[in-house]
Amino acid sequence: MPRGGRGPGSGSANWRIDVLTLVAFIVALGVLIAVHEYGHYRVAVACDVRVLRFSIGFGHPILRWRPRRQRPGQDTEFVIGLLPLGGYVKMLDERESPVPVEQRGWAFNNKPLSARAAIVAAGPAANLLLAVVLYACVNWYGVDEARAVLSPPAAGTLAAQAGLHGRETVLEVADADDPGATPVAVQSFDDLRWNLTNAGIDRQDLRLHVQQPSGSSRWVTLRLSQLESNDADAAMFRSIGLLAPWMEPAIGEVLPGSAAERSGLQQGDVVLSVDGQPVADAQQLRASIQRGVRDGQGIVQAWQVSRQGQSMALSVQPDVAESPAGNGESIGRVGAYIGAAPQMVRVSHGPVDGLWMGVTRTWEMSWLTLKMIGRMVIGEASVKNLSGPLTIADYAGKSASLGVTQYLLFLALISVSLGVLNLLPLPVLDGGHLIYYLWEAVTGKTVSDQWMERLQRGGVAVLLVMMSIALFNDFARLLG
Repeated sequence: MPRGGRGPGSGSANWRIDVLTLVAFIVALGVLIAVHEYGHYRVAVACDVRVLRFSIGFGHPILRWRPRRQRPGQDTEFVIGLLPLGGYVKMLDERESPVPVEQRGWAFNNKPLSARAAIVAAGPAANLLLAVVLYACVNWYGVDEARAVLSPPAAGTLAAQAGLHGRETVLEVADADDPGATPVAVQSFDDLRWNLTNAGIDRQDLRLHVQQPSGSSRWVTLRLSQLESNDADAAMFRSIGLLAPWMEPAIGEVLPGSAAERSGLQQGDVVLSVDGQPVADAQQLRASIQRGVRDGQGIVQAWQVSRQGQSMALSVQPDVAESPAGNGESIGRVGAYIGAAPQMVRVSHGPVDGLWMGVTRTWEMSWLTLKMIGRMVIGEASVKNLSGPLTIADYAGKSASLGVTQYLLFLALISVSLGVLNLLPLPVLDGGHLIYYLWEAVTGKTVSDQWMERLQRGGVAVLLVMMSIALFNDFARLLG
Protein backbone atom coordinates (compact mmCIF):
# COMPACT_ATOMS: atom_id res chain seq x y z
CA MET A 1 0.00 0.00 0.00
CA PRO A 2 1.35 3.48 -0.81
CA ARG A 3 2.90 5.43 2.04
CA GLY A 4 2.90 9.01 3.07
CA GLY A 5 6.31 8.56 4.66
CA ARG A 6 7.70 6.42 7.45
CA GLY A 7 10.98 5.97 9.24
CA PRO A 8 13.64 3.38 8.45
CA GLY A 9 12.92 -0.19 9.40
CA SER A 10 14.80 -2.19 11.98
CA GLY A 11 18.11 -3.83 11.20
CA SER A 12 16.55 -7.29 11.28
CA ALA A 13 13.85 -6.27 8.80
CA ASN A 14 16.45 -4.87 6.40
CA TRP A 15 18.47 -8.07 6.77
CA ARG A 16 15.46 -10.18 5.85
CA ILE A 17 14.85 -8.02 2.79
CA ASP A 18 18.49 -8.30 1.75
CA VAL A 19 18.46 -12.08 2.11
CA LEU A 20 15.22 -12.32 0.13
CA THR A 21 16.68 -10.15 -2.62
CA LEU A 22 19.87 -12.21 -2.77
CA VAL A 23 18.03 -15.56 -2.84
CA ALA A 24 15.48 -14.36 -5.39
CA PHE A 25 18.27 -13.00 -7.62
CA ILE A 26 20.36 -16.19 -7.45
CA VAL A 27 17.34 -18.40 -8.11
CA ALA A 28 16.36 -16.22 -11.09
CA LEU A 29 19.88 -16.36 -12.52
CA GLY A 30 20.14 -20.10 -11.97
CA VAL A 31 16.81 -20.86 -13.63
CA LEU A 32 17.31 -18.57 -16.63
CA ILE A 33 20.91 -19.68 -17.27
CA ALA A 34 20.04 -23.36 -16.83
CA VAL A 35 17.16 -23.11 -19.30
CA HIS A 36 19.31 -21.22 -21.83
CA GLU A 37 22.16 -23.71 -21.69
CA TYR A 38 19.79 -26.67 -21.64
CA GLY A 39 18.41 -25.45 -24.96
CA HIS A 40 21.91 -25.61 -26.46
CA TYR A 41 22.59 -28.98 -24.80
CA ARG A 42 19.34 -30.69 -25.78
CA VAL A 43 19.57 -29.77 -29.46
CA ALA A 44 23.30 -30.61 -29.57
CA VAL A 45 22.54 -34.10 -28.25
CA ALA A 46 19.67 -34.44 -30.76
CA CYS A 47 22.12 -33.54 -33.56
CA ASP A 48 24.64 -36.18 -32.34
CA VAL A 49 27.21 -33.64 -31.16
CA ARG A 50 29.23 -34.88 -28.19
CA VAL A 51 28.76 -32.54 -25.23
CA LEU A 52 31.79 -32.60 -22.94
CA ARG A 53 30.53 -30.30 -20.18
CA PHE A 54 27.30 -28.60 -19.15
CA SER A 55 28.12 -25.86 -16.65
CA ILE A 56 25.93 -23.47 -14.68
CA GLY A 57 28.23 -20.77 -13.30
CA PHE A 58 31.94 -20.18 -13.65
CA GLY A 59 34.98 -20.63 -11.46
CA HIS A 60 35.68 -23.42 -9.00
CA PRO A 61 33.13 -26.27 -9.30
CA ILE A 62 31.11 -26.70 -6.11
CA LEU A 63 29.22 -29.69 -7.51
CA ARG A 64 29.91 -32.02 -10.42
CA TRP A 65 28.49 -35.34 -11.59
CA ARG A 66 28.09 -37.66 -14.58
CA PRO A 67 24.71 -39.35 -15.11
CA ARG A 68 24.91 -43.12 -15.29
CA ARG A 69 22.64 -43.31 -18.31
CA GLN A 70 23.56 -41.13 -21.26
CA ARG A 71 22.77 -41.30 -24.94
CA PRO A 72 25.22 -43.23 -27.16
CA GLY A 73 28.31 -41.14 -27.84
CA GLN A 74 27.70 -38.89 -24.81
CA ASP A 75 29.75 -38.68 -21.62
CA THR A 76 28.73 -35.24 -20.38
CA GLU A 77 29.99 -33.84 -17.09
CA PHE A 78 27.47 -31.59 -15.33
CA VAL A 79 28.94 -28.79 -13.20
CA ILE A 80 27.67 -26.04 -10.90
CA GLY A 81 30.29 -23.31 -10.58
CA LEU A 82 31.00 -20.94 -7.71
CA LEU A 83 30.06 -17.76 -9.62
CA PRO A 84 26.45 -17.96 -10.88
CA LEU A 85 26.91 -15.22 -13.49
CA GLY A 86 26.59 -17.32 -16.62
CA GLY A 87 27.06 -20.78 -18.01
CA TYR A 88 28.28 -22.70 -21.00
CA VAL A 89 27.98 -25.94 -22.95
CA LYS A 90 31.35 -27.26 -24.11
CA MET A 91 31.11 -29.48 -27.18
CA LEU A 92 33.61 -31.58 -29.05
CA ASP A 93 35.15 -29.23 -31.63
CA GLU A 94 38.30 -29.57 -33.73
CA ARG A 95 38.81 -25.79 -33.59
CA GLU A 96 39.37 -25.95 -29.83
CA SER A 97 41.39 -29.14 -29.36
CA PRO A 98 42.55 -32.19 -31.35
CA VAL A 99 39.81 -34.77 -31.93
CA PRO A 100 40.56 -38.46 -32.56
CA VAL A 101 39.68 -39.60 -36.05
CA GLU A 102 37.02 -42.02 -34.82
CA GLN A 103 35.22 -39.18 -32.97
CA ARG A 104 35.21 -36.53 -35.68
CA GLY A 105 31.66 -37.41 -36.66
CA TRP A 106 30.54 -36.15 -33.23
CA ALA A 107 32.41 -32.83 -33.50
CA PHE A 108 30.36 -29.63 -33.69
CA ASN A 109 32.41 -28.13 -36.52
CA ASN A 110 31.76 -31.17 -38.75
CA LYS A 111 27.98 -30.94 -38.52
CA PRO A 112 25.84 -29.48 -41.31
CA LEU A 113 25.17 -25.75 -41.27
CA SER A 114 21.52 -26.29 -40.36
CA ALA A 115 22.46 -28.36 -37.30
CA ARG A 116 25.02 -25.81 -36.07
CA ALA A 117 22.54 -22.97 -36.50
CA ALA A 118 19.83 -24.93 -34.67
CA ILE A 119 22.17 -25.62 -31.72
CA VAL A 120 23.13 -21.95 -31.43
CA ALA A 121 19.55 -20.68 -31.77
CA ALA A 122 18.23 -23.19 -29.23
CA GLY A 123 19.51 -21.21 -26.22
CA PRO A 124 17.57 -17.98 -26.88
CA ALA A 125 14.61 -20.05 -28.10
CA ALA A 126 14.56 -21.91 -24.78
CA ASN A 127 14.38 -18.60 -22.88
CA LEU A 128 11.50 -17.38 -25.04
CA LEU A 129 9.70 -20.71 -24.59
CA LEU A 130 10.19 -20.43 -20.82
CA ALA A 131 8.57 -16.99 -20.93
CA VAL A 132 5.57 -18.44 -22.78
CA VAL A 133 5.19 -21.15 -20.13
CA LEU A 134 5.54 -18.71 -17.22
CA TYR A 135 3.04 -16.25 -18.68
CA ALA A 136 0.66 -19.14 -19.39
CA CYS A 137 0.97 -20.44 -15.82
CA VAL A 138 0.10 -17.03 -14.43
CA ASN A 139 -2.83 -16.77 -16.85
CA TRP A 140 -4.14 -20.18 -15.78
CA TYR A 141 -3.68 -19.62 -12.07
CA GLY A 142 -4.91 -16.05 -12.13
CA VAL A 143 -3.67 -12.93 -10.41
CA ASP A 144 -5.38 -10.22 -8.41
CA GLU A 145 -4.88 -6.87 -10.13
CA ALA A 146 -6.21 -3.38 -9.59
CA ARG A 147 -9.29 -2.51 -11.63
CA ALA A 148 -8.73 0.05 -14.38
CA VAL A 149 -10.39 2.82 -12.37
CA LEU A 150 -8.64 6.14 -13.07
CA SER A 151 -7.40 8.61 -10.49
CA PRO A 152 -7.95 12.32 -11.23
CA PRO A 153 -5.23 13.46 -13.67
CA ALA A 154 -3.09 16.50 -12.91
CA ALA A 155 -3.96 19.69 -14.78
CA GLY A 156 -2.25 20.02 -18.15
CA THR A 157 -1.66 16.29 -18.64
CA LEU A 158 -2.89 14.48 -21.73
CA ALA A 159 -5.57 12.70 -19.69
CA ALA A 160 -6.88 16.02 -18.35
CA GLN A 161 -6.89 17.48 -21.86
CA ALA A 162 -8.92 14.47 -23.01
CA GLY A 163 -11.63 15.36 -20.51
CA LEU A 164 -10.95 12.68 -17.90
CA HIS A 165 -11.78 13.68 -14.32
CA GLY A 166 -11.15 10.55 -12.29
CA ARG A 167 -13.24 7.59 -11.08
CA GLU A 168 -13.85 6.50 -14.71
CA THR A 169 -13.38 2.79 -15.45
CA VAL A 170 -11.57 1.96 -18.69
CA LEU A 171 -13.41 -0.79 -20.56
CA GLU A 172 -11.60 -0.91 -23.92
CA VAL A 173 -8.82 0.72 -25.91
CA ALA A 174 -8.44 1.19 -29.66
CA ASP A 175 -5.98 2.71 -32.14
CA ALA A 176 -7.14 6.27 -32.73
CA ASP A 177 -5.41 6.40 -36.12
CA ASP A 178 -7.39 3.44 -37.47
CA PRO A 179 -11.16 4.06 -37.49
CA GLY A 180 -11.78 0.40 -38.27
CA ALA A 181 -9.58 -0.95 -35.46
CA THR A 182 -11.23 -3.57 -33.25
CA PRO A 183 -11.33 -2.39 -29.62
CA VAL A 184 -9.29 -4.44 -27.13
CA ALA A 185 -10.84 -5.21 -23.75
CA VAL A 186 -9.02 -3.84 -20.69
CA GLN A 187 -9.18 -6.19 -17.72
CA SER A 188 -7.04 -4.34 -15.16
CA PHE A 189 -4.95 -1.24 -14.58
CA ASP A 190 -1.80 -3.22 -15.45
CA ASP A 191 -3.46 -4.12 -18.74
CA LEU A 192 -4.14 -0.42 -19.35
CA ARG A 193 -0.52 0.50 -18.55
CA TRP A 194 0.70 -2.11 -21.05
CA ASN A 195 -1.44 -0.59 -23.80
CA LEU A 196 -0.31 2.93 -22.85
CA THR A 197 3.33 1.83 -22.90
CA ASN A 198 3.10 0.38 -26.40
CA ALA A 199 1.16 3.34 -27.79
CA GLY A 200 3.35 5.88 -25.96
CA ILE A 201 6.59 4.43 -27.33
CA ASP A 202 5.15 4.68 -30.84
CA ARG A 203 3.59 8.10 -30.08
CA GLN A 204 0.35 6.70 -31.33
CA ASP A 205 -2.93 8.31 -30.25
CA LEU A 206 -5.12 5.95 -28.23
CA ARG A 207 -8.89 5.93 -27.75
CA LEU A 208 -10.29 4.87 -24.38
CA HIS A 209 -13.82 3.60 -23.85
CA VAL A 210 -14.59 4.69 -20.27
CA GLN A 211 -17.54 4.17 -17.99
CA GLN A 212 -18.54 7.08 -15.76
CA PRO A 213 -19.35 6.54 -12.06
CA SER A 214 -22.97 7.23 -13.05
CA GLY A 215 -22.94 4.20 -15.36
CA SER A 216 -22.92 6.02 -18.69
CA SER A 217 -20.00 5.47 -21.08
CA ARG A 218 -18.11 7.46 -23.72
CA TRP A 219 -14.96 7.39 -25.85
CA VAL A 220 -12.07 9.78 -25.24
CA THR A 221 -8.79 10.19 -27.15
CA LEU A 222 -5.37 10.43 -25.54
CA ARG A 223 -3.08 12.45 -27.83
CA LEU A 224 0.03 10.38 -27.15
CA SER A 225 1.54 11.76 -30.36
CA GLN A 226 2.13 14.96 -28.35
CA LEU A 227 4.48 13.26 -25.88
CA GLU A 228 7.86 14.97 -25.76
CA SER A 229 9.66 11.71 -25.01
CA ASN A 230 8.86 8.11 -25.87
CA ASP A 231 10.97 6.58 -23.08
CA ALA A 232 8.90 3.98 -21.23
CA ASP A 233 9.47 5.47 -17.79
CA ALA A 234 7.61 7.21 -14.98
CA ALA A 235 8.04 10.58 -16.71
CA MET A 236 5.98 9.34 -19.65
CA PHE A 237 3.10 8.32 -17.39
CA ARG A 238 3.31 11.64 -15.53
CA SER A 239 2.90 13.40 -18.87
CA ILE A 240 -0.05 11.18 -19.71
CA GLY A 241 -1.53 11.75 -16.26
CA LEU A 242 -2.43 8.12 -15.48
CA LEU A 243 0.04 7.07 -12.79
CA ALA A 244 -1.99 4.79 -10.56
CA PRO A 245 -5.49 3.40 -10.10
CA TRP A 246 -8.01 5.31 -8.02
CA MET A 247 -7.62 4.76 -4.28
CA GLU A 248 -9.73 6.23 -1.51
CA PRO A 249 -7.83 8.99 0.38
CA ALA A 250 -7.86 7.04 3.63
CA ILE A 251 -5.27 6.87 6.41
CA GLY A 252 -3.68 3.49 7.04
CA GLU A 253 -1.16 2.57 9.72
CA VAL A 254 0.01 5.58 11.74
CA LEU A 255 3.62 5.41 12.97
CA PRO A 256 4.37 6.28 16.61
CA GLY A 257 5.82 9.77 17.05
CA SER A 258 4.94 10.80 13.52
CA ALA A 259 3.30 14.02 12.34
CA ALA A 260 0.12 12.03 11.73
CA GLU A 261 -0.01 10.86 15.36
CA ARG A 262 0.77 14.33 16.72
CA SER A 263 -2.07 15.74 14.61
CA GLY A 264 -4.60 13.24 15.93
CA LEU A 265 -5.02 11.27 12.69
CA GLN A 266 -6.19 7.70 13.12
CA GLN A 267 -6.19 4.64 10.95
CA GLY A 268 -9.39 4.54 8.91
CA ASP A 269 -9.82 8.32 8.65
CA VAL A 270 -10.97 9.40 5.19
CA VAL A 271 -9.60 12.81 4.16
CA LEU A 272 -12.24 15.07 2.62
CA SER A 273 -10.24 18.25 2.01
CA VAL A 274 -6.88 19.93 2.67
CA ASP A 275 -6.84 23.72 3.11
CA GLY A 276 -10.33 23.88 1.68
CA GLN A 277 -9.46 21.94 -1.49
CA PRO A 278 -11.50 18.72 -1.92
CA VAL A 279 -9.36 15.57 -2.00
CA ALA A 280 -10.50 13.14 -4.69
CA ASP A 281 -8.07 10.26 -4.15
CA ALA A 282 -4.92 9.07 -2.39
CA GLN A 283 -2.61 10.34 -5.11
CA GLN A 284 -3.92 13.89 -4.69
CA LEU A 285 -3.60 13.60 -0.90
CA ARG A 286 0.03 12.49 -1.16
CA ALA A 287 0.76 15.45 -3.43
CA SER A 288 -0.86 17.83 -0.92
CA ILE A 289 1.27 16.39 1.88
CA GLN A 290 4.47 16.70 -0.14
CA ARG A 291 3.69 20.36 -0.86
CA GLY A 292 3.31 21.08 2.87
CA VAL A 293 6.83 22.53 3.15
CA ARG A 294 7.95 26.15 2.90
CA ASP A 295 11.50 27.46 3.43
CA GLY A 296 12.58 24.10 4.83
CA GLN A 297 9.79 24.00 7.43
CA GLY A 298 6.52 22.08 7.52
CA ILE A 299 3.49 24.35 7.26
CA VAL A 300 0.24 23.75 9.14
CA GLN A 301 -2.55 22.41 6.91
CA ALA A 302 -6.26 22.40 7.67
CA TRP A 303 -7.59 18.88 7.11
CA GLN A 304 -11.25 17.87 7.07
CA VAL A 305 -11.63 14.14 7.72
CA SER A 306 -14.47 11.69 8.10
CA ARG A 307 -14.15 9.33 11.08
CA GLN A 308 -16.81 6.68 11.54
CA GLY A 309 -19.30 8.83 9.66
CA GLN A 310 -18.51 11.99 11.61
CA SER A 311 -16.78 14.98 10.00
CA MET A 312 -14.01 16.66 11.99
CA ALA A 313 -11.30 19.29 11.47
CA LEU A 314 -7.61 18.63 12.23
CA SER A 315 -4.45 20.70 11.93
CA VAL A 316 -1.65 18.71 10.34
CA GLN A 317 1.97 19.90 10.11
CA PRO A 318 4.01 17.53 7.91
CA ASP A 319 7.57 16.63 8.81
CA VAL A 320 10.30 17.65 6.36
CA ALA A 321 12.11 14.99 4.33
CA GLU A 322 14.42 14.92 1.34
CA SER A 323 12.77 14.28 -2.00
CA PRO A 324 13.35 10.72 -3.29
CA ALA A 325 14.10 12.29 -6.68
CA GLY A 326 17.51 13.23 -5.30
CA ASN A 327 17.24 16.83 -6.54
CA GLY A 328 17.96 18.41 -3.16
CA GLU A 329 14.37 19.57 -2.66
CA SER A 330 12.39 19.04 0.54
CA ILE A 331 8.96 17.49 0.71
CA GLY A 332 6.40 16.86 3.43
CA ARG A 333 5.79 13.52 5.15
CA VAL A 334 3.21 12.60 7.78
CA GLY A 335 4.46 9.14 8.75
CA ALA A 336 1.37 7.12 7.82
CA TYR A 337 0.24 4.85 5.06
CA ILE A 338 -1.78 6.91 2.60
CA GLY A 339 -4.57 5.36 0.56
CA ALA A 340 -6.92 2.43 0.92
CA ALA A 341 -6.32 -0.61 -1.26
CA PRO A 342 -7.61 -0.11 -4.83
CA GLN A 343 -10.55 -2.08 -6.16
CA MET A 344 -9.23 -5.47 -7.25
CA VAL A 345 -10.26 -7.97 -9.90
CA ARG A 346 -9.18 -11.58 -10.41
CA VAL A 347 -7.75 -12.04 -13.91
CA SER A 348 -7.48 -15.64 -15.13
CA HIS A 349 -7.95 -17.58 -18.39
CA GLY A 350 -8.73 -21.09 -19.59
CA PRO A 351 -6.13 -23.59 -20.87
CA VAL A 352 -6.16 -22.57 -24.54
CA ASP A 353 -6.68 -18.84 -24.03
CA GLY A 354 -4.06 -18.74 -21.27
CA LEU A 355 -1.46 -20.45 -23.45
CA TRP A 356 -2.22 -18.27 -26.47
CA MET A 357 -2.01 -15.13 -24.34
CA GLY A 358 1.36 -16.39 -23.07
CA VAL A 359 2.58 -16.65 -26.66
CA THR A 360 1.15 -13.22 -27.48
CA ARG A 361 2.66 -11.51 -24.44
CA THR A 362 6.07 -13.08 -25.13
CA TRP A 363 5.96 -11.82 -28.72
CA GLU A 364 4.82 -8.35 -27.64
CA MET A 365 7.53 -8.10 -24.99
CA SER A 366 10.18 -9.30 -27.46
CA TRP A 367 9.11 -6.74 -30.07
CA LEU A 368 8.95 -3.98 -27.45
CA THR A 369 12.47 -4.86 -26.27
CA LEU A 370 13.79 -4.79 -29.84
CA LYS A 371 12.12 -1.43 -30.51
CA MET A 372 13.63 0.11 -27.39
CA ILE A 373 17.10 -1.22 -28.23
CA GLY A 374 16.80 0.09 -31.78
CA ARG A 375 15.71 3.53 -30.60
CA MET A 376 18.55 3.70 -28.10
CA VAL A 377 20.99 2.90 -30.91
CA ILE A 378 19.70 5.71 -33.14
CA GLY A 379 19.30 8.14 -30.24
CA GLU A 380 15.50 8.30 -30.13
CA ALA A 381 15.39 6.75 -26.65
CA SER A 382 17.63 7.37 -23.65
CA VAL A 383 20.26 4.81 -22.61
CA LYS A 384 18.88 5.32 -19.10
CA ASN A 385 16.46 2.54 -20.05
CA LEU A 386 19.33 0.03 -19.76
CA SER A 387 19.33 -1.87 -16.47
CA GLY A 388 22.12 -3.91 -14.93
CA PRO A 389 22.41 -6.65 -12.29
CA LEU A 390 21.74 -4.33 -9.33
CA THR A 391 18.39 -3.20 -10.69
CA ILE A 392 17.50 -6.76 -11.68
CA ALA A 393 18.37 -7.99 -8.18
CA ASP A 394 16.27 -5.22 -6.64
CA TYR A 395 13.25 -6.14 -8.76
CA ALA A 396 13.82 -9.83 -8.02
CA GLY A 397 13.51 -9.15 -4.30
CA LYS A 398 10.52 -6.84 -4.68
CA SER A 399 8.62 -9.25 -6.92
CA ALA A 400 9.37 -12.21 -4.63
CA SER A 401 8.05 -10.24 -1.63
CA LEU A 402 4.75 -9.71 -3.49
CA GLY A 403 4.12 -13.42 -4.04
CA VAL A 404 4.70 -16.29 -6.43
CA THR A 405 2.73 -14.88 -9.36
CA GLN A 406 4.62 -11.59 -9.35
CA TYR A 407 7.93 -13.45 -9.17
CA LEU A 408 6.89 -15.63 -12.13
CA LEU A 409 6.01 -12.51 -14.12
CA PHE A 410 9.44 -11.08 -13.25
CA LEU A 411 11.14 -14.30 -14.41
CA ALA A 412 9.16 -14.22 -17.65
CA LEU A 413 10.18 -10.61 -18.33
CA ILE A 414 13.88 -11.29 -17.69
CA SER A 415 13.72 -14.50 -19.73
CA VAL A 416 12.36 -12.54 -22.70
CA SER A 417 15.11 -9.94 -22.28
CA LEU A 418 17.80 -12.64 -22.10
CA GLY A 419 16.44 -14.39 -25.19
CA VAL A 420 16.24 -11.18 -27.23
CA LEU A 421 19.63 -9.92 -26.05
CA ASN A 422 21.32 -13.15 -27.09
CA LEU A 423 19.82 -12.87 -30.57
CA LEU A 424 21.39 -9.47 -31.19
CA PRO A 425 23.94 -9.62 -34.04
CA LEU A 426 26.99 -9.14 -31.81
CA PRO A 427 29.86 -11.59 -32.48
CA VAL A 428 30.16 -12.75 -28.85
CA LEU A 429 26.44 -13.55 -28.61
CA ASP A 430 24.39 -16.32 -30.17
CA GLY A 431 22.98 -13.84 -32.67
CA GLY A 432 26.49 -13.05 -33.86
CA HIS A 433 27.19 -16.71 -34.57
CA LEU A 434 23.95 -16.94 -36.49
CA ILE A 435 25.17 -14.04 -38.64
CA TYR A 436 28.36 -16.04 -39.33
CA TYR A 437 26.21 -18.97 -40.46
CA LEU A 438 24.11 -16.69 -42.63
CA TRP A 439 27.31 -15.50 -44.32
CA GLU A 440 28.35 -19.11 -44.80
CA ALA A 441 24.95 -20.00 -46.28
CA VAL A 442 25.10 -17.10 -48.75
CA THR A 443 28.77 -17.32 -49.80
CA GLY A 444 29.53 -20.97 -49.16
CA LYS A 445 32.59 -19.90 -47.13
CA THR A 446 33.15 -19.72 -43.39
CA VAL A 447 34.31 -16.50 -41.77
CA SER A 448 38.11 -16.46 -41.64
CA ASP A 449 39.92 -16.77 -38.31
CA GLN A 450 41.38 -13.28 -38.77
CA TRP A 451 37.99 -11.67 -39.27
CA MET A 452 36.52 -13.80 -36.48
CA GLU A 453 39.11 -12.43 -34.05
CA ARG A 454 38.48 -8.83 -35.12
CA LEU A 455 34.72 -9.20 -34.83
CA GLN A 456 35.03 -10.88 -31.43
CA ARG A 457 37.07 -7.97 -30.12
CA GLY A 458 34.55 -5.49 -31.45
CA GLY A 459 31.66 -7.42 -29.92
CA VAL A 460 33.39 -7.55 -26.53
CA ALA A 461 33.98 -3.80 -26.68
CA VAL A 462 30.30 -3.10 -27.43
CA LEU A 463 29.17 -5.39 -24.62
CA LEU A 464 31.57 -3.74 -22.15
CA VAL A 465 30.17 -0.32 -23.07
CA MET A 466 26.60 -1.57 -22.61
CA MET A 467 27.47 -3.16 -19.27
CA SER A 468 29.20 0.01 -18.08
CA ILE A 469 26.16 2.13 -18.97
CA ALA A 470 23.84 -0.36 -17.28
CA LEU A 471 25.91 -0.36 -14.08
CA PHE A 472 26.07 3.44 -14.10
CA ASN A 473 22.28 3.54 -14.42
CA ASP A 474 22.00 1.05 -11.54
CA PHE A 475 24.08 3.21 -9.22
CA ALA A 476 22.27 6.35 -10.37
CA ARG A 477 18.92 4.75 -9.49
CA LEU A 478 20.20 3.56 -6.11
CA LEU A 479 21.74 6.89 -5.19
CA GLY A 480 18.76 8.81 -6.61
